Amino acid sequence: MLPHQTSAWVSLEQLARKPQPRIIDLFAGDPARLGAFSLDVAGVHFDLSKLPLSTQHVQALCLLAEQADLPGWRTKLAAGAIVNPSEGRAATHMQLRDTARRGEQAALLDMAARIRSGALGRVGHLIHIGIGGSALGPQLLVDALGPEGDGPQVHVAANIDGAALARAFAAADPAETLLIAVSKTFTTQETLTNLKSALGWLQAHGVADPISRVVAVTAAPDKARAAGISEILPFAETVGGRYSLWSAVGLPLAVRCGPDAFEALLDGAHAMDIHFLQAPLMGNAPVLAAMADVWQACFLSRQTRAIFAYDERLRLLPPYLQQLEMESNGKSVARDGTALPFPTAAISWGGTGTDAQHAVFQLLHQGTHQDPIEFVAVAEPGHTLDAIHHRLLLANCFAQGAALLRGRTADEALAEAGGDAALAAAKSFPGNRGSATILLDRLSPDRLGALLAFYEARTFAAAVLMGLNPFDQWGVELGKQTANRLATGETGGFDPSTMALLRRAGL
Repeated sequence: MLPHQTSAWVSLEQLARKPQPRIIDLFAGDPARLGAFSLDVAGVHFDLSKLPLSTQHVQALCLLAEQADLPGWRTKLAAGAIVNPSEGRAATHMQLRDTARRGEQAALLDMAARIRSGALGRVGHLIHIGIGGSALGPQLLVDALGPEGDGPQVHVAANIDGAALARAFAAADPAETLLIAVSKTFTTQETLTNLKSALGWLQAHGVADPISRVVAVTAAPDKARAAGISEILPFAETVGGRYSLWSAVGLPLAVRCGPDAFEALLDGAHAMDIHFLQAPLMGNAPVLAAMADVWQACFLSRQTRAIFAYDERLRLLPPYLQQLEMESNGKSVARDGTALPFPTAAISWGGTGTDAQHAVFQLLHQGTHQDPIEFVAVAEPGHTLDAIHHRLLLANCFAQGAALLRGRTADEALAEAGGDAALAAAKSFPGNRGSATILLDRLSPDRLGALLAFYEARTFAAAVLMGLNPFDQWGVELGKQTANRLATGETGGFDPSTMALLRRAGL
């Protein structure tokens, strides 16, 4: 039985049809609300109390979780059982950070140590070539933690647009550059095209044997070997791209910041995994967040969720989460292939605070949408400048959630507008706009690992509550297949608009 066929789902639909309580009234009616909706796990504080969830909602969602067998599915995930039915695969990213299985990372850590020690020649720059999860995860890790590292500079090139690779070339010294080529199948068109151009760049700048300056990271080592690459780090086919930063795909972090930093990242993720697997549903941070996501997207039809990182070091978190969440749960059919009669995962979007406050927060505070918002911040600053910088940053972050919740009444706006009714209307804010705040005590490898593992577990839990398979991505495959047809000159069967665009671009 799929989740939407259960009695719990019907109960939630009935709850959604009733007038929803204002969030501020939930605080007034329950003095223990803040404590009940706040959790601390592995150095990360989760405040979900400003979300539009009452105790009654959570109880109904916990019943849905039980009827959807979330406890059973999370056990399957951890045990390496098949959780990806359309491809008949397990999803083993969680096992990569299990301390009992950490030996599987030995080759990665050894490679990082060899590069840092100069065993592969002098390396002052890494150009990491990949796309999708093969680039987003490593780029996030290095951008967040890399400033503290003492290893080679890392430049990530993902886009097939040559301008992306040209920027990496401009920042690197070819005589001291090592290439990391990441492709699960080692057939990814963008990655192999960029690798070929990077090899040509090395050769053009006097590197005698460019292929010897490549480390391949792949689940198809035979293909990398056939391409002449001798330094190869394999990873399992059961590790999906958007979950792969825990594997050899995370090599740039281990090189830039050292093997110990990578192991700390795994330790933090493992601590969150234990919490996800063992904590009761009502006291489980990823599960509670997933319940809120499903309640708002599926039952209240709030179809976007905005994530704002109030820390410059986490500026790549929103695009990273876009892939994690939308590639995983952007589905319209259940895991058994049947069409789903309800809206599924929300569109993830966001930006960096305080920049975003001057760009998109007008809509969040006063627009007609009431979609949920998430703030991610770090208590300890990542710089040694005047403390006023961090004080203002956090004050702005916390103020947004408070203002979204409370708003401004018509009477308050009228007083501020000096009695001008039209101006008062423009200065009124409805409030009652839900938000969550995630606060790390500091941005260290273990805390970042815990945060990313939280988002993975949350995405998986939401998929189970909706009856989805979060580990396939056939929509991505369709786009690739269509692009390959056009790139090879096959134009039969395309619509008039596409054909006109091809002619106009000279293709």
